[in-house]
Amino acid sequence: MIGVEHVSLGIEGKLLLDDVSLHCAPGSLTALVGPNGAGKSTLLSVIAGDLAPDRGRVTLGGQPLDRLGVRALAQLRSVFPQGSDIRFGYMVQEVVEMGRAFRDLPPDDDARAVDAAMGQAEITHMAWRDAQTLSGGEQARTTFARVLVQDTPVVLLDEPTAALDLRHQERVLAGARSLATGGATVLAVLHDLNLAAAYADTVVLMENAAIVAAGSPWEVLTAARIEAVYRQPVCILTHPERGCPVVLTT
Repeated sequence: MIGVEHVSLGIEGKLLLDDVSLHCAPGSLTALVGPNGAGKSTLLSVIAGDLAPDRGRVTLGGQPLDRLGVRALAQLRSVFPQGSDIRFGYMVQEVVEMGRAFRDLPPDDDARAVDAAMGQAEITHMAWRDAQTLSGGEQARTTFARVLVQDTPVVLLDEPTAALDLRHQERVLAGARSLATGGATVLAVLHDLNLAAAYADTVVLMENAAIVAAGSPWEVLTAARIEAVYRQPVCILTHPERGCPVVLTT
């Protein structure tokens, strides 16, 4: 569903993506990880159509991204932007409803979809609050609900858990996992390696504008590789219930 082929991008003389290739299949959750400045958010922005690469090409569902207009993109991909700050004075429910604005979906289903998404994000009780009065975590949950109601086959999440408490980090990633199980292609930028290990099918590790490793959490999140990329000693344990790797600093 997501195809990235030999993409490179430079801005103001700085190379942000260097010959990056990535393919994500329907029904998968891929986590993009790596240190600050590695190129994760830039890659997500290129896939979303917000930045145009200097070289290479991106396809969504087999369609070249550069041939898709705004409305066509809205049918294919939803985006949780980094920061997710809401800077306009709409009510929370109205922000969520915006996820349906450009979608060619039956309008009779809008109310049900909005109610379900707000319930999943645990923001129903805030429906008629001014979105600008919310905390950072509440705004992030509102943005995630907006992504859910857009109901697209590709879901792009840029640090969706950054402002969230422990419970809501787990709920958002569990929601993303559920979307993938339902057939969506989910690509998430994550800084928490343990969340990536717990929920992702594939972990893609970036460093210096390039992909340095891609594979299952156990294949990518090795102590040697993490120490080399992050310059931080770690040890890797096995989660006692999930069976996934757990990364601990030493």
